[in-house]
Amino acid sequence: MNEQRTTLDWQQGMPELSCEGGLAVAHCRMRFLGDMQSLVFPREWLRVQCAAQIIAEQGIGHLNGEPVFVFELAEPLELQHMQWHSMRDFMLEGQLSRFRLLAFASQIGTWARQHRFCGSCGQPMQQAQGHRMMQCALCRVQEYPRLSPSMIVVVTRGDEILLGRSPRFVEGMYSALAGYVEPNETVEHCVRREVREEVNVEIKNIRYIASQNWPFPHSLMLGYHAEYSHGDIVPQPDEIEDAQWFSIYDLPRLPAHNSIARYLIDLYVAQRLGHPEPVLPS
Repeated sequence: MNEQRTTLDWQQGMPELSCEGGLAVAHCRMRFLGDMQSLVFPREWLRVQCAAQIIAEQGIGHLNGEPVFVFELAEPLELQHMQWHSMRDFMLEGQLSRFRLLAFASQIGTWARQHRFCGSCGQPMQQAQGHRMMQCALCRVQEYPRLSPSMIVVVTRGDEILLGRSPRFVEGMYSALAGYVEPNETVEHCVRREVREEVNVEIKNIRYIASQNWPFPHSLMLGYHAEYSHGDIVPQPDEIEDAQWFSIYDLPRLPAHNSIARYLIDLYVAQRLGHPEPVLPS
């Protein structure tokens, strides 16, 4: 799938399922089906290949004027000369426009999977006409795609940055601290709480920097910078494998360049050294 062909156009609105033709991707649990050349295929051809496993279909935009859809599959079926590719692979490869297309398809496909049945009465949900919403005819429950607010923060102390390592990270990688916002708390309160819980450190001068949609599976990541106040690092068991102060002159392996985590780290280093500031991919 060529990089120049992967920018979705949302200006034309959500494609109706009743329209003919178009393109489609096949998605199942954060992975996409593709061959050596592409992940986007003629819609009707892909429908035939995946018919036995399709549990939902959603329009996601237009590509070069053609409507694009996502087929959500119950299970990752096997097709000759095709493989399943993870979302994290696309994030790491650096092709931002392709990642954004697939990230949106993954979020919508996951939402469609999780709302096939009413969470109140258990009846099948129906797709609303003209906008993205699932509704229950019996008890009137309506479900829209959701975003879960989360925060990520770079904590600094002069020429040092506090970075942590999760057991889930690739070998040797450290990143900024992050966590989900709880009900009835502000994002700033979440920043303080998560830093205290994950590394036992108190912070001050919390400042919002930027945000990024994060499709794992439906987060809106709000990026912050904070300064160290006091406390000694004590990693949270089962959450943080290791946490350390790293010099900006000797940083460990860091997250992918397209991520907001990497942007926050690179931004502080650039500001500290007087270098040109990086641009957060959008």
